[in-house]
Amino acid sequence: MKGLGAMVLSEYANESNLDMLKVLKIILLHDIVEIDAGDTYAYGNANLLDKVEKEKKAADRIFGLLPHDQANQFMDIWNEYEDGETAEAKFAQAMDSFMPILHNYKTNGLQWQRLGATREKVLSRNRRIESGSKFLWNYIEGIVNDAVEKAI
Repeated sequence: MKGLGAMVLSEYANESNLDMLKVLKIILLHDIVEIDAGDTYAYGNANLLDKVEKEKKAADRIFGLLPHDQANQFMDIWNEYEDGETAEAKFAQAMDSFMPILHNYKTNGLQWQRLGATREKVLSRNRRIESGSKFLWNYIEGIVNDAVEKAI
């Protein structure tokens, strides 16, 4: 879904000349590693160092199954996401945060309520959206505020 979201919403990226193939590669490789390592609930009290270590081990294991040149290429792309410095990585990170918030909002805050996520936690944890898309960040602020007003 994040890849599709990136394709549909690419016009709202801060950078107008994104390499969308690179964005899609970043999203796919990030998600494959996260699936293997186990996703961490964004608003919980997970140890971020443990998360980073688990994901690094997963990336090493998965990419280590590939031929050396391809493994290096995939690791470079995965690290690009983790470093979050390029326009493509920033937009991929924005999609990684944007899509779950949109999903939570459209399901009347089911996960937020079930797990006790506050407005402050949602906004502070997802502020990186702004680095990839100021437009989408403004949208997120609006729907989060609307969710709070509606008590969803």
